[in-house]
Amino acid sequence: MLESVFGGKNVEKVLFFLLIHDRCYGGQLRRTFEQALSPFQKVLERLETGGIIVSFLEGKTRWYQFNPRYPFLQELKAFLTKAYAFLPQEIKDKYYEPLIRKRPRRKGKPL
Repeated sequence: MLESVFGGKNVEKVLFFLLIHDRCYGGQLRRTFEQALSPFQKVLERLETGGIIVSFLEGKTRWYQFNPRYPFLQELKAFLTKAYAFLPQEIKDKYYEPLIRKRPRRKGKPL
C-alpha cells in the first residue's frame, strides 16, 4: 500500500508492526511475516541509520523501537495510523493485531 512512499514493502511492514507493538526484534518479524531474516535486518539498519528508530540490547536480543527524539515522530505516527486504518481487516488480523486468548485459563494453573 505505501511501499512506493517508503521505498519497499518491508519498510511498511516494520513501521506498521512498530506502530502496533511499540517494539520488535528481527526474529519476531521473520516469524510473523514468514520471510527471510536478512531483508528485515537491512530495513531495521536503514531506519536506525536514518534516526527513525533506535535499538538497544536486552540480554542477547537487539530490540528496536521508534526514536523518541526523531523530530517528525508525531507526524509519522499520525500518517501511519491513518494508513493502517485502510488496511484490509484480514491483513491486520494475520500480521499486526496481538493474539487474544480464546479459552479461559485452566483453574489452578500458575501464571
